[in-house]
Amino acid sequence: MGESTSLCAIRHPDGSVSLYVDEEYAIEKGVDPAKLVKVEIPRELYVNGSVQQIREYVATYLESQASSSA
Repeated sequence: MGESTSLCAIRHPDGSVSLYVDEEYAIEKGVDPAKLVKVEIPRELYVNGSVQQIREYVATYLESQASSSA
């Protein structure tokens, strides 16, 4: 296995984050694929972290991407 695992994520206007195992599942749940962001989660966090820790990691990642593109 690799050093990371990817998840698809979307950040909602209220700041919350939804995580999806893959793009197909997100689309099945009604998510616009154009709004999805693929995020690489460090393997250690994916295996041993809580869902909340992963959400916080993804939220921080998405914030850093938003501020670097602004």
